[in-house]
Amino acid sequence: MIYVITVTMGYYRGIIGMIWSKEETLSRAEMEALQLERLQRTVTKIYEKVPYYRTKMDEISINPSKIESLEDLKKLPFTIKDDLRQNYPFGLFTTSKKELVRIHASSGTTGKPTVVGYTQNDIDTWSELIARLVTMAGATSEDVAQVAFGYGLFTGAFGLHYGLERAGVLVVPTSSGNTEKQLMLMKDFETTILVCTPSYALHMAETAEKLGLDPKKDLHIRLGLFGGEGSSEAMRTEIQKVWGMLATENYGMSELIGPGVSGECTYLNGMHINEDHFLPEIIDPITGEVLPAGELGELVITTITKEALPLIRYRTKDITRLMYEPCGCGRTTVRMAKIEGRTDDMLIIRGVNVFPSQIEEVLLNCAGVGPHYEILVKKSGHLDYLEIDVELIDRSLLDSYQKLQELGGKIRHELRTVLGLEAKINLVSPRTLKRYEGKAKRVTDLR
Repeated sequence: MIYVITVTMGYYRGIIGMIWSKEETLSRAEMEALQLERLQRTVTKIYEKVPYYRTKMDEISINPSKIESLEDLKKLPFTIKDDLRQNYPFGLFTTSKKELVRIHASSGTTGKPTVVGYTQNDIDTWSELIARLVTMAGATSEDVAQVAFGYGLFTGAFGLHYGLERAGVLVVPTSSGNTEKQLMLMKDFETTILVCTPSYALHMAETAEKLGLDPKKDLHIRLGLFGGEGSSEAMRTEIQKVWGMLATENYGMSELIGPGVSGECTYLNGMHINEDHFLPEIIDPITGEVLPAGELGELVITTITKEALPLIRYRTKDITRLMYEPCGCGRTTVRMAKIEGRTDDMLIIRGVNVFPSQIEEVLLNCAGVGPHYEILVKKSGHLDYLEIDVELIDRSLLDSYQKLQELGGKIRHELRTVLGLEAKINLVSPRTLKRYEGKAKRVTDLR
């Protein structure tokens, strides 16, 4: 089922509507039958080939023969990131090293990196999944895509690179950094697709304007494929406004495969999950209980086609919900809502649960401030408090004490309404906060 519609809408103009593979339009019954077959095969494999999993399953008296329906998935134990670290580097693999063709790993900022491996079939599957996602976002063989993720052990750049090539897109692997050269190549090569983090897209637009370029008029970008960090709808609006592009989001993590788990179609109505490869659940992050469809909770993913490193019920720590309602694009796959926060980056301040994404949403809806900010969590005596450095758009505001007070007061009021607590707001000059070429670091906890 392949069809193409040309659309002009809001800030962007492009191609929408292509469906890459028949699996994206399976009926619910067909999808669940395929998922069960692949789940049973995966559970048998890990039980037979991964001693760590076999021990965990034996401890709760579960073996592959007891997985008779998708409902039985909840009988299986969870996998967490520490399980990968405890079995570093290859303890959870179901294949030998000689069967691998690629290794990626996390940065290891909190200890040993989490190592992931790929057989050739895994690489081929990965490319196929990305081809689906970029196609649903509107990419075609007429496009030129600039990949401004960092190449290396990070999965983002390679995942999007090979998937875009699979979809017939011309790829420019610029990697991250050297923003002025990025913009030169973008102009000279007439790049139409930008692949990077959303915060770097805003930084590139800001740099372009400093160089006298109008991203909407002087460049040719019509589509953004963004990932690697969370972002709000307000940030999407800002990106689309300054670039004149359609800004789409895709989701994944190295432990699962990299990018390729889910992505947005042009209806921007949630990220379609490639659920013939990834079996999603939503759980209560405290009790571990599986929640009904539509409820907000922690996303748990079981990989059901991975060869080298299949994972059972991997707790992503991302907070979202699943949507099974039909999508206008024609796909029948379940969609996940935009990530609302993480169970591990949730800040608890004076007993209040605060997600950085909530703060970002408020800031980006306040006229006069830009998309760059830093959240500082501090302690005064025995009390925690929140301080936020917010960058102004217009330097002239610094000349008016009254206007600064009014803007700061408005931001404090909006944050108090959303968060239920007070925050100190520091309004700083334009272009004074640190810029990030990769994933932006928004929170500094000084407690």
